[in-house]
Amino acid sequence: MENAVKVLIVEDEPHALMGLAELISGWGYRTETARDGIEGWEKAVAWNPAIVVTDLKMPRMDGIGLLAKLAEEGSGVDANVAVVLLTAQGSIQLAVDAMKMGAYDFLQKPVDAARLRTILANATRQRDTTIELEVARRRLRETGVLGSMVGSSKEMREIFALIEQIAPSNVSVLITGESGTGKELVARTLHELSPRKSRPFVAVNCAAIPESLIESEIFGHEKGSFTGAVERRAGCFELANGGTLLLDELAEMPVGTQAKLLRVLEERKLRRLGARTEQEVDVRVLAATNREPNEAVARGELRSDLFYRLNVFHIDLPPLRKHMEDLPAMAEAMVRDMSTKHGRRVSGLSQSILDRMMAYNWPGNGRELRNTMERAVVLCADGAPLDAGHLPPNFGKAQGQAAQVYDASVVPVPVGTTVDEAERLLILRTLESTGQNKTRAAEILGVSLKTLHNKLKEYSQSREDQPA
Repeated sequence: MENAVKVLIVEDEPHALMGLAELISGWGYRTETARDGIEGWEKAVAWNPAIVVTDLKMPRMDGIGLLAKLAEEGSGVDANVAVVLLTAQGSIQLAVDAMKMGAYDFLQKPVDAARLRTILANATRQRDTTIELEVARRRLRETGVLGSMVGSSKEMREIFALIEQIAPSNVSVLITGESGTGKELVARTLHELSPRKSRPFVAVNCAAIPESLIESEIFGHEKGSFTGAVERRAGCFELANGGTLLLDELAEMPVGTQAKLLRVLEERKLRRLGARTEQEVDVRVLAATNREPNEAVARGELRSDLFYRLNVFHIDLPPLRKHMEDLPAMAEAMVRDMSTKHGRRVSGLSQSILDRMMAYNWPGNGRELRNTMERAVVLCADGAPLDAGHLPPNFGKAQGQAAQVYDASVVPVPVGTTVDEAERLLILRTLESTGQNKTRAAEILGVSLKTLHNKLKEYSQSREDQPA
């Protein structure tokens, strides 16, 4: 019981107070009691409960007064404390007003034990999510990492801020972006930072399911509902019940199925194919597409009413070429993951491989980068760093983009590159072309060997000074 969630019960009627304490303790919570709002406030400050269950009408200080005291900044009580109000029949409006002040929920007397247990469980999950979200925010501020997502660029920080804001809610989110930009990763992060994180996350690719089977996959079917339906089968909504469902490539879903999906979203009820009755489902629905949704609506591929229903919030992921400053950190995170996956020890990425990767436009985005890093990790000698030799033989040549072919005799310098950065690229590329022969590189560059050594030392120190 030492690590059990702490619940403070505040109630002026002795028998009700004792009954609630016994009931809640029996569910595995640690309980403390108080007989009015003032005593409740004193015990909250001393004991710091996670949840306060308080009567609304009490002498000296009522439940509204206690709620206001708990909400005061600098009160000494955990800011995440959840306050549950117990109300008499005639005070429902007061309870509603208390919800606007920050109360977590309210419950009418006489107390429904099953309802109270559900409220306490939900409040506990909500509290855990809030704490984890604050940890995630701190990690994001320090390292540029949110969940499994990495990035410190302005574009990614704006996306992270939106994810933090909407993850704890149940709102639908439409995620767009080119193939490989990480739409499913965003959906998983939204799920992992929500109160639903302990429930299923189900992702279904609408483009990968034959049109004749998609309704069965999403809504389920009864035995004998169509040829080949030899047994009852639960669909994706049922599998995700209580959790999150990602509908990937939404614009590929048949329009007729979209109409049925809209009805499920609005009524939170579904009927399996061949079933006579409906069943309730509690699912947060996220949708993703690599198409421009407004264009898909204009072409009749995506129903406008479904689009508006899902587009409560919109997260548009930029292609990797639009935030290349994130590539080194993304690549390093992927190398760590792949090293663990394949049981390898890789000592980082050399400047030569970073230069090659930074000069490429990554048409396959983060997915292409991840595949490239996995290949490099598998080829790398144990304990060695990744270098340009670990890249694919045709790296830099994307289909239909001949200008991206890597040429060791050319140093690509994009417009906007500083003189110091251009000099660094020229020196490192020349060294690479000479097989790291510093004497030969100095001759080609027209500088002394001492100058070259000083420059390399400067670059090495600069890289070590960068935050990990």
